[in-house]
Amino acid sequence: MRPKQWTKNVLVVAAPLAAGALGSVPVVVDTSLAFLSFCAISSAGYAVNDVADREVDQHHPLKRERPVASGELSVRSALGLAAVLFLVALALALLASWKLLLLVLGYAVLQVGYTLWFKHEPVIDLAVVSTGFLMRAVAGGVAADLRISQWFLLVAGFGSLFVVSGKRYSELHTLGSEAGTRRSLIRYTPTYLRFVWGISAAAAVMSYSLWAFEMQQSTGLPWHALSIAPFVMALLRYAVDIDAGMAAEPEDIIWRDRPLQLIGLAWLVLVCLGVLGA
Repeated sequence: MRPKQWTKNVLVVAAPLAAGALGSVPVVVDTSLAFLSFCAISSAGYAVNDVADREVDQHHPLKRERPVASGELSVRSALGLAAVLFLVALALALLASWKLLLLVLGYAVLQVGYTLWFKHEPVIDLAVVSTGFLMRAVAGGVAADLRISQWFLLVAGFGSLFVVSGKRYSELHTLGSEAGTRRSLIRYTPTYLRFVWGISAAAAVMSYSLWAFEMQQSTGLPWHALSIAPFVMALLRYAVDIDAGMAAEPEDIIWRDRPLQLIGLAWLVLVCLGVLGA
């Protein structure tokens, strides 16, 4: 179920936070349901993925320790777990909103397609994984029926592409000649992936700046505009880990990189001050 990777689902809070709606109890409840639903559906996807990749994972230096690949968990048990988690995810989503239910179903279809086909196709695999991150980012807004800024969508989309392309770059950097354990990596080069995460970072910064200026209040300090600085610093700090080939597991960076955590905290404080002052 990979609970360490549930940190990705914190993105569910992004839209309600950006809209300044987390002071409402119904919004908090619906956002929490969306978070739990995505934890369940992503874990179901991991179980199905581990079954489909069990033979390939046995040749990977790290993935061979996964329960299905190592033989600790049977295929039948893994698929049974995935089915239960799928139903739990749908039930939690329906408690919040029928729109969230459709979003979770769409995410499930996307993950099955990724596991069986899309992960083996260069560029398409980047787009599909980025879309999964984007779905998480809008889930809170969908669950609570909030208006989502067009600039927010661009930030989430390009930010996701930055993380995913950095993940592929780190995998290529780490695996080297063993890149055949992920077929799409064979057709990528370090220079191409650098190009992708470079332009996606630039687009994310531009989109975030436009969102911040759009949210700027007429009086008082421009907190949202000030938050651009830590946002850019966070991308630059994360890029250090990408360039060193250490971003194959984004959640590990979140838990391990103390300076990045401090930068993220500074960004969160400024955004919250902007929301309170709006």
